[in-house]
Amino acid sequence: MRVASGWQDYRLLDTSNGEKLEMWKDVTLIRPDPQAIWKTPRTLPQWKGADAHYLRASTGGGHWEYRRRLPESWEVSYRELTFQIRPTGFKHTGLFPEQAVNWDWFDRVIRCAGRPVRVLNLFAYTGGATLACAAAGAQVCHVDASKGMVAWARENAQLSGLSDKPIRWIIDDCEKFVGRELKRGRRYDAVIMDPPSYGRGPGGEVWKLEDCIYDLLALCAQVLSDDALFFVLNSYTTGLSPSVMAYLLGETVGRRMGGKVSADEIGLPVEHSGFVLPCGSTAIWNRNGMGDAVGNVD
Repeated sequence: MRVASGWQDYRLLDTSNGEKLEMWKDVTLIRPDPQAIWKTPRTLPQWKGADAHYLRASTGGGHWEYRRRLPESWEVSYRELTFQIRPTGFKHTGLFPEQAVNWDWFDRVIRCAGRPVRVLNLFAYTGGATLACAAAGAQVCHVDASKGMVAWARENAQLSGLSDKPIRWIIDDCEKFVGRELKRGRRYDAVIMDPPSYGRGPGGEVWKLEDCIYDLLALCAQVLSDDALFFVLNSYTTGLSPSVMAYLLGETVGRRMGGKVSADEIGLPVEHSGFVLPCGSTAIWNRNGMGDAVGNVD
């Protein structure tokens, strides 16, 4: 497992009985986590004194229960990057801290490339990967279907002092955008893809990762340049193992480009137990094994 252990403004204090206890700078949150199936005792006092607790509803969804008045948003930093944190109605905060292990890897590979690098970030959310790549010197095309998420990502770029970097901000359906880029003849040296497990399109069409991911990968493999550096696929679906993701990436990108494919779980260290909470998986294709992703990057 690759572990995001370089945080200072984020701490995963404990996990138990389907929930995790976190510190986002000086704010303590309790949020659901389906991986935490263990029923260990909650001995840390923060379990009872957390600032906010996201409670799931029996009919689906949920709501935040606040124990003290919190600011509408606040900032956390990771290395030179700064992000705005805001509890949303879907339990999320606008950032997946485990992805920092990938941000570090992007930074290393882009800086070592020794040439201009063009990155396409699909399902780009609030821009963690976009900002990591831009800070390393890449030109980035940031694509997400949500206008609000793209606006949030632009705020994060401003907070990180990256507003003047060559970032294209695109609000669009990712699959349709890639199809148009192919017709326009645009190619990228790296693709990062963080697709949802499940969703619905504007016309009511159903997106299910297991059913749609192969075709999407095959399409996106075509947008890679001849001397592309890497292709990254993230997944939070528990039923999609790292080995399956590696197989998918190998049959699509690897079959077309050669190179090497690796895959592993990513996770966060849990302070109280000393163990690691798994938080999804990442599969990586990279040319000639450059910047092997297996192993932690600090």
